[in-house]
Amino acid sequence: MDWYSIRVISGKEMKIQEELNWEIETQGFQDDIQEIFVPTEKIVEMKDGKKKVKTRVFFPGYVLIKMNLNNTTQYFVENINNVLSFVGPKGKPQAMRPEEITRIIGKVEKSEDQDFFQHPFKVGDAIRVIDGPFMDFSGFI
Repeated sequence: MDWYSIRVISGKEMKIQEELNWEIETQGFQDDIQEIFVPTEKIVEMKDGKKKVKTRVFFPGYVLIKMNLNNTTQYFVENINNVLSFVGPKGKPQAMRPEEITRIIGKVEKSEDQDFFQHPFKVGDAIRVIDGPFMDFSGFI
């Protein structure tokens, strides 16, 4: 079995993963399609002074799928709602290299181990400290 990448409508990756899993169960493709993978990471944002954990897709518009490729499985995957096509020359599926998959999975596992803190500030932004020993001080990032 090889890994393939499919183009999907951006923002629908998780929905497509659910739908593919459900269709695989009902249509009996468990032997031909082994895994559907949407690489994600958790991001911690500060909003109104509160921490908020969000999940963000690494590659918007793409879903990875481990499968035995044949005409039947290709037709099955391409006819799922919101799936556009396989990634490859002229829409012909091209298997991903093992090192690409290893790198992507390693990146996802690394992001699960650590919380990525995303703050709303950029270098050069003016700020005012609102709490702590430096309260009411102003400065620049």
